Amino acid sequence: MKTETTVEQKQAAHSITKIKQTLKSYGPGIIAVLAWLGAGDLVTSSVAGSDYGYSLMWILALSLLLRFLIVNIIARFQLMNKEGLTIMEGYGRLHPFFTYFLFAYALIMGHLFNAYMIKGAGEVLSTILHINQPFICSIIVVGVALFLLGKSIYLTIENIMKVLLALMTLAFFVLAFQAGPDIGQIVKGTIGFSIPSDTGVHGALLVAVSIIGAVAGSIANFVHPYFMKEKGWVKPEHKKLQRNDLLFAISVAIVINLAIWVVGAEILKPNGIKVETIDDLGKALQLNFGFIGWLIFYFGVFCTLFASIIGKTTGFPKLITDTLHIIRKDRRQKYGTKFENDPMYKWFMLFMLITPLIWSIPGMPGFISLVVGVNALNIVGFPVIAIGLLILSNKKSLLGDHRNNLVENILLVLSVILALWSAVQLAMNFF
Repeated sequence: MKTETTVEQKQAAHSITKIKQTLKSYGPGIIAVLAWLGAGDLVTSSVAGSDYGYSLMWILALSLLLRFLIVNIIARFQLMNKEGLTIMEGYGRLHPFFTYFLFAYALIMGHLFNAYMIKGAGEVLSTILHINQPFICSIIVVGVALFLLGKSIYLTIENIMKVLLALMTLAFFVLAFQAGPDIGQIVKGTIGFSIPSDTGVHGALLVAVSIIGAVAGSIANFVHPYFMKEKGWVKPEHKKLQRNDLLFAISVAIVINLAIWVVGAEILKPNGIKVETIDDLGKALQLNFGFIGWLIFYFGVFCTLFASIIGKTTGFPKLITDTLHIIRKDRRQKYGTKFENDPMYKWFMLFMLITPLIWSIPGMPGFISLVVGVNALNIVGFPVIAIGLLILSNKKSLLGDHRNNLVENILLVLSVILALWSAVQLAMNFF
């Protein structure tokens, strides 16, 4: 009996150790989730739910599927291509247009992503401190981020993100469960494939395009391989680990997005709350959990936004510097493959962190409007990204037997069609 207990204890200890090792190995996917989630998914899902119930759920489902497809293909290319190229170098092989376009596009979108992250973090910090100075608080956020950027804190940030992700997921999941989601309406909205009439603060088409931009079409998806490199996942044998990590990350993203959407549809919408400010977003937790809910929301959102600011400020300059080295090959020869060695990397970081403060100046567009608008603008680059990836991921000379299968090619063609449709709709809506 004693021997059996000892064996059982050893087996249990082994299982616990294995689970810990598995969770510890997950990293780039977690970084990616919070870099993606930040405010884009949080706002677009809550706005869609509060304004249009579950009628736009099919857009989210399709976008999450395409996000997994696109990020997995990008990661696979970086791990499996025969010449050890980065994804940006791969695009550079197709045509110089892709390199110049992605350089400018990453610079602009990185600025705009941090614009609403910094604005949102400033507004939340202002609320937490009970001072009506969101612009000053945004400056404080940038100052603290600037201080942390010089430190070797990748592992610390990763661990903090894991905890925050668990807390955020739990808080919204519990609230969504308590709200009693209408499963029938969720299924109907997921297979509905229709755009409802405008009834909310933001037009249904703009919200739909914003969801596609925030989830499937975001250039932030390209940052994932650079976090993989920091983790040491650079060889073909890391393919399975990378895919499992990404599957875990996407699964968590699905749970979070669905929970936020349910909160919008089942709590905000019935109470007549339209998401026009970040305070409107927090009312759901406050209505149900009182002051504790208030604390969970504001501290959770602030930490998530701040983590995303750090992630984008360190991730986007790698992407931009990589693209610059393709345009200016002499810089790659001079500074090598470590992007941080190039002085321009630091300038890109400063640009990414400091210039977005102009959007926090009083009188600029509100946080929610900025999030919806910026994520809709992602659609501008989505067709170029999708078409380039379709060509690149089928190149036998680079990928050999690791090219796309039939299903992946069909879905990528679908993403190209969706990207072109979204871009046309955005242009028509704008003009």
